[in-house]
Amino acid sequence: MTTEEKGILTDIDLTGYEQIEVLGAREHNLKNIDVTIPRNKLVVVTGISGSGKSSLAFDTIYAEGQRRYMESFSAYARSFIGDMERPDVDKINGLSPVISIEQKTTSKNPRSTVGTTTEIYDFLRLLYARAGEAFSYVTGRKMERQSQDQIIDTILEQYAGQKLTLMAPIIKSRKGHYRELFVQIAKTGYTKVRVDGVVQDIVPKMQLDRYKIHDIEIVIDRLVPKVEDRYRLSQSIQTALKQGKGAMQMLDGNGQLVYFSQNLMDPESGISYDEPSPNSFSFNSPYGACPVCNGLGVVEEITEESVIPDKSLSISRGAIAPLGEYRELWIFKEIEAILKKYKLNLTTPVAKFPDDLLHALMYGTEEEATVPSKKYVGENYYSFKFEGIVNFLKRQQENSTDKILDWLKDFMVVKPCPECAGARLKKESLYFKIAQKNISELARMDISELTVWFEGLESRLTDRQNVIGKEILKEIRKRIGFLLDIGLDYLTLDRPLRTLSGGEAQRIRLATQIGTQLVGVLYIMDEPSIGLHQRDNVKLIDSLKNLRDLGNTVLVVEHDKDMMLESDFIIDIGPGAGRHGGQVVNQGTPDEFLKNQYVGAAGSSTTADYLSGRRSIEVPSERRKGNGKFLIIKNATGNNLKNVTLKLPLGRMVTITGVSGSGKSSLIHETLFPVLNRHFYKSKREPLPFKTVEGLEYLDKVIEVDQSPIGRTPRSNPATYTGMFSEIRTLFAELPEAKIRGYKPGRFSFNVKGGRCEDCEGAGMKKIEMEFLPDVHIMCETCKGKRFNRETLEVRFKGKSIADVLDMTVEQSLDFFASQPKILRKVTTLNDVGLGYITLGQHATTLSGGEAQRVKLAEELSKKDTGKTMYILDEPTTGLHFQDIAHLLDVLNKLANKGNTVLIIEHNLDVIKVSDHLIDLGPEGGNKGGYIVAEGTPEKVAEVKGSYTGKFLKMELAG
Repeated sequence: MTTEEKGILTDIDLTGYEQIEVLGAREHNLKNIDVTIPRNKLVVVTGISGSGKSSLAFDTIYAEGQRRYMESFSAYARSFIGDMERPDVDKINGLSPVISIEQKTTSKNPRSTVGTTTEIYDFLRLLYARAGEAFSYVTGRKMERQSQDQIIDTILEQYAGQKLTLMAPIIKSRKGHYRELFVQIAKTGYTKVRVDGVVQDIVPKMQLDRYKIHDIEIVIDRLVPKVEDRYRLSQSIQTALKQGKGAMQMLDGNGQLVYFSQNLMDPESGISYDEPSPNSFSFNSPYGACPVCNGLGVVEEITEESVIPDKSLSISRGAIAPLGEYRELWIFKEIEAILKKYKLNLTTPVAKFPDDLLHALMYGTEEEATVPSKKYVGENYYSFKFEGIVNFLKRQQENSTDKILDWLKDFMVVKPCPECAGARLKKESLYFKIAQKNISELARMDISELTVWFEGLESRLTDRQNVIGKEILKEIRKRIGFLLDIGLDYLTLDRPLRTLSGGEAQRIRLATQIGTQLVGVLYIMDEPSIGLHQRDNVKLIDSLKNLRDLGNTVLVVEHDKDMMLESDFIIDIGPGAGRHGGQVVNQGTPDEFLKNQYVGAAGSSTTADYLSGRRSIEVPSERRKGNGKFLIIKNATGNNLKNVTLKLPLGRMVTITGVSGSGKSSLIHETLFPVLNRHFYKSKREPLPFKTVEGLEYLDKVIEVDQSPIGRTPRSNPATYTGMFSEIRTLFAELPEAKIRGYKPGRFSFNVKGGRCEDCEGAGMKKIEMEFLPDVHIMCETCKGKRFNRETLEVRFKGKSIADVLDMTVEQSLDFFASQPKILRKVTTLNDVGLGYITLGQHATTLSGGEAQRVKLAEELSKKDTGKTMYILDEPTTGLHFQDIAHLLDVLNKLANKGNTVLIIEHNLDVIKVSDHLIDLGPEGGNKGGYIVAEGTPEKVAEVKGSYTGKFLKMELAG
C-alpha cells in the first residue's frame, strides 16, 4: 500500500466518513444546527460563555458516543446499567469512540497522587522490588541473603574448632507468659531454650513475666563443626531455619551472638526484612504503609495552640476553647484546685501561667490535688489526679459519635507523621535504595529533577540491576517525557491529586492518554490551557498535535488565542449567550476564520474580531495610584517560597503572575488568605510559615471569590445563593391572593412542606440511583419540573407564578422587577457581570466554574462596601471569552474605583496588561521558583529581562 493510500484510509477512518457530521443538534440552547467537523484534525470550538459550546461538544457529541458504547453491551448488562438518554440531535455520522478529558479533578482521595495517576510510581515500585538494594536501618550496612549451603560453608571456614550453639528464634520482643509455648517445644523433643540471653532447661509449668518484653530461641544443637560432620551440621541448620522461618542464631566459642538468614538480614544487628514485592513500596497497602499514619504521611493532632488559641484570655473568659466560658462544671473546679497551688485563679490570663502549669493543664499531672467541700468548710471533698485537656480530648476521639468527632475537628491540627516524616512508607521500605536514593526521595523530586536523575542511570547500576530494569526504565522515561511536554515539570510524584487545579489534573490525564498510544479516537477536551503560562502553552499545543498525528481527532473547547491560531479548524458558536446563542456564526481554518465571511452566519463573530485585532481590550491611559498604604507579609517560606516578602499596595488592582508552579497559590491562598481570614474571622486554618505581617489595620474584611460550585445539588441556584429568592417569596406573600389564602413566604419555598410538589419534594426532578454509574436526574412527572403544587402556582405577580419567575433569565427579570428595588439591585449586578443569559432558578450543578465565580462576584457587588475590602480571585478568566473578560474587568474596576483592593492570580494577558500593579513570581516552577522576579506597573515588568511574563507582556503592549 502506498503512503498516499494509507493517508486516504486514515482520513476516512474505519467509519467510512471523511468528516464527523452533526445534523439537527437541539440540546439545551442549540438552534437545530448542522456542524461538520474534519477528522484527524485539531479542532477548536469557541464562543462567548453560555453560547452552547459545551452543549455541542459534551452534551451532544460526547453523550452520543457514550450512549453508543453502552449499547454495545448485552441486554443483560444494560439491565443493571440502565439505558442512556439519547441527546436531542437528528443524526451524527462518522463518530469514532469518544474519550472526554474534562477539568474536574478526578479524585478527592488523599491517596491519589500524580505518581499513581500517571503510573510512574507503579513502575518505580516494581523497579525497587526487583532491583533495589536493602540496607539495615540500625547499622546502615547492606543486607545479606544466604543459602543453606553458604551458611554451612561460613561456619566450617570461620568457626572450625569452636563449641557452637545453634538456635532458632521464635519470639522477638513480645510480651507474654508463654506457658503453652514451652509445653509445645518440649513435646517436639527439644530440652533447652534461650530466654532473654540466658540458656536454660525447659522445666514443667515453666512461664515468664507476662508484662515484660521477651526474646525466646530454641536450642537446636550444640556441636564443634568438622568437615567430616557436615551432614549433622546440615541437618541442624536445616531444622533451625525451618523453626526460625528462614532465620537462625548461633553462639560462638566466645559467647558472641551471630545471625544467619535466608531472607535479607543485617549480619551485625540480626534484623531481617521480608522479601520485597511491589506492595512493599505502596502506601495504599498494609505491606508498605507507615503504621502510624496508615500511608497518608500526615496525622491529626490536638495541640496546645488549637486548645488555647488566645492566651490573653483567662480560663473564666473561655481561654480553653473546648470548655468555653466558666460554667458550674466539675472540670472547672478541678482546674481551680490546680491553679490554687500556684496562687492563681480562673480570672488570671493564661499568658501569665508558668510553663509547668500550662503543661499540667494540657497533658495532666501525677500530683494529687483536692477540691474543698462547700458543705463542710475546711474539709476536702475528694482528691484527684488531673487527666489533662489534650488527653481528655484524645480519649473522646477513640470511640465517639459523629457529632462529637465533628466538634473535635475544630481542635485538630494536621502535622507531618512523626514516624515517616511524610514519606508514607514503613521504615524497612525506605531502606531499599537504587543509586543511593530510596523511592520516597524520588517521589519528592519534581519532574525536571527526576528527569536529570534518570539520565545516565544505567552507568550507576550493577549489571544485574541493568538487566532487570531495562524495560521498566524505558516506561518510566516515556511517561516523564509526556509530563515535561505539557509543562508540568514543576510537579512532584507525591503531590496529592486533590491539590491540583482543574487544568493541571486535566493535563495529567492528557499525558496518560498520550501514553496509551490509541488510534482512531475522538478526544474532547474542556479548556486544557487553564492555569498555563504563555511560555508553556506551546508545549501543550504540541502535545495535542502529537495526539492528532497518531491518527486521532482532537476537539477542544477553548478561548485561548494561541490555541485557536495553531488549530486546523475553528467553530464559533453564538452570537450571544443562553437563548441568544446556539448557532454557528463562523467556522473554517484560522485564515478563513479571521476574515469572518462565513455564509449564513447568525450574527457577526466577536471571536474573529478579537483574534484579528479589529476589537481589543484597551490598556488604561492612567493606572490607579492607590491609597499609599501597604499590606506586607515578611519572610514567607511555605512550600517552594524562598523567604519572600510580599508588599501589596492597597486600593489598586494587583495581579500575581508567574509560570505554573512558581509559588503564586502558596503565597496568596496558603499564606496571605489564611492570615487575613484568621485576623478577621478567627479561622482555625493555619497559614504557611512566615515571619511578620504589617498593615492589617488598613483593611476591614477579605473575600475570596473562587470557582467552587455555589451548590452541589439541583436545589441550589443563583436566586437562592444571592439571597434574592427570599425577597421574591416575601413579594409573593404580600400579594392580595396570597393574603386571602393565608400564604406566608414559606409557602413559596421549594425546600419547605406546604407549597412544594411533594412527589419530588421541591427538587423539580427525581434522582435515580445507578448501581455502578453516577446518579441520574429525571424530570418529576407530577409538577413537570415546576417544583410547586398547583395551589401555590395559582398566585401570580404580573401574570407570572413563582415557577415562571424562576424560569426567567436575568435579562428578562430586569424589566419585570423594575419596581422592586431590593430585588432589582441583585438582578442588576448579575447582569453587570455578564450573566444576563442564565435563569434565576438554574440548577447550580449546570453552572460552569467561571459562571459560579461570577455569581459569587455579583453577590458581593450587591452588598454595601466600605472601600477597605480585599477581594482575592484565582484565575477569574477561566471559561471566559474575550467579550466576557471585558465585562469582568468592568466589574473589577468598579470595585477598585471604590478604594477596595482587588488581588488576582492570573495568566491572561488581557487582565495583566490592564492591572495597576504586577507581582511576578518565578523564574521557574517547583524548586527553581519561589522568588519575586519583578514587580511594578505592567510597563515596568515588561522591561525585566529575567521575567517570562515580562517577555510576553512586552509583545502584548506593543500590539
